[in-house]
Amino acid sequence: MIFTGHAELTIDAKQRLAIPAKHRARMTPERDGNAWYCVPWGGKKLMLYTEKRFEEMAEKGDFSLTPDPEVASVASNYFGMCERLETDSAGRINIPRHHQDMTGIGNEVVMVGCGKYLEVWDKAEWENGLKERFAALPALVKKIGGGPTAPGQTKAE
Repeated sequence: MIFTGHAELTIDAKQRLAIPAKHRARMTPERDGNAWYCVPWGGKKLMLYTEKRFEEMAEKGDFSLTPDPEVASVASNYFGMCERLETDSAGRINIPRHHQDMTGIGNEVVMVGCGKYLEVWDKAEWENGLKERFAALPALVKKIGGGPTAPGQTKAE
């Protein structure tokens, strides 16, 4: 499943955040699981992965019983900060308070579709950088090798 678009949302007093219906409607427990993994990330945002996508990606790592110290540090810092979040009957997840504190996101947020995952941004942070991100979009699309080309131009040019 690919997540697109964005939605303005609120983290309520009980730390609950609703997953928008447009995303929930496309999900199936068999393919996506019944929970989300929440990863705090820099830039005042959280990353949300469906349960099955996160576990598939995490299991691709090359772990051993005696990991290299750098690998062990990455694993403990990354996985130690991730939290598995159950979805309630209303399609809400509970954002861990320490994730909100770590990232500095407030209660007014924007949920952004990022293809294979969702991001939860502090609303003011999202809005402050929106014009710059929009202006940079053509260059970013070109950098990753996608998007339209000018008439008579190939993607390699």
